[in-house]
Amino acid sequence: MPAKTKKRGNNEGSIYKRKDGLWCGQITIGRDENGRQKRQYFYGKTRQEVADKIAKALNDLANGIYVDPARMLLKDWLHTWLWEYKKQTLRPSTFKDYLCYIERHINPAIGHYKLKDLRPEYLQALYNTKYQEGLSISTIKQIHVVLHSALDQALKNGLVNRNVSEATTLPKGKPKREIRILSLEEQQRFIAALEGERLKTAFLVELASGLRIGELLALRWKDVNLKDGYIEVRRSLQRVKIFDGDNSKKTALAFQEPKTEASKRIVPLPPVIIEELKQHRKKQLEEKLKAGVLYEDNDLVFATELGTPIDPRNFERLFYRIREKGGLDKSVNFHALRHTYATRLLEANEHPKVVQELLGHKDISTTLNIYSHVMPEIKKAAAMKLNSLFEDIKTKGNHS
Repeated sequence: MPAKTKKRGNNEGSIYKRKDGLWCGQITIGRDENGRQKRQYFYGKTRQEVADKIAKALNDLANGIYVDPARMLLKDWLHTWLWEYKKQTLRPSTFKDYLCYIERHINPAIGHYKLKDLRPEYLQALYNTKYQEGLSISTIKQIHVVLHSALDQALKNGLVNRNVSEATTLPKGKPKREIRILSLEEQQRFIAALEGERLKTAFLVELASGLRIGELLALRWKDVNLKDGYIEVRRSLQRVKIFDGDNSKKTALAFQEPKTEASKRIVPLPPVIIEELKQHRKKQLEEKLKAGVLYEDNDLVFATELGTPIDPRNFERLFYRIREKGGLDKSVNFHALRHTYATRLLEANEHPKVVQELLGHKDISTTLNIYSHVMPEIKKAAAMKLNSLFEDIKTKGNHS
């Protein structure tokens, strides 16, 4: 028999412990069309957890904002989950991504289903359809992350009896597209095309450090050690959505902490690049004097002529113009400069662990997976280093 129920007064629900150790509580939330009482059940690992859920539900009932789980739609719950449970803990850029996944992919397909009626096959059909439409595997995984987390919270709140996302299977990825890097000849053409460009040094630093675009544009002079020849990556510049009332279309540039601790790193630079940075600083000081009071000093290494942050989109547009100037094809995007940096290091027999740390990858497996195209040559070079150990075998074989 279950533990003795503790009554909580008129219409205030009751809580008891089930045989499986889970605590269960219930309250009356109204009457159905036949006049019968409608009850809402809540579950938790402790009595207090259930009591807290009941207290919240009763408060919502008293304030007229309670939503009957039997009528709640998935899209309504996703809105509540995102704004009430996640907004305060997510980075602005991540919040923007989650909102996009919900509005662009989830709600149009399955948002109309009642939360309690949601089934694994509905989610599975969503994933499969997105896969067939050509959506990347990584984006489908993120859609799943959103649904799984939202439904997990719904389970904790007693709105559903199980998390149906756990019964789905994510599509397997297509063969990985080979990354684009610059050949040595292309790299020289690109560097030659930088002559006369105001932000020439920014692209040279990129080729010599492999920073992400946001990391490059967020660099401050206090992050640069010209004496010892290194830079410190401490933050990133992103364009994020600004949520001001009902207007969700406004955006602004914002400096943010790196996503992972591995992204915070020290990256040494070649002496020739340090010299370029010194020359760049002199030119920047001249711009500051010329602009006078109009100059906004943000201590940025790479800024507009008035000292304000450079929008990553505008910086990419500049890259495309230089790419065309250098005669490089459209398959070369800005990220190819980061890939080129890593590939040059691996081609020079730098240890993959060192490359991982310089790139700011959390795991070495990420580095090895991305740059697997370089590995065969490195393995071959390693084998050749052992060749001299077997020279005697060859010599003895000739004399036998």
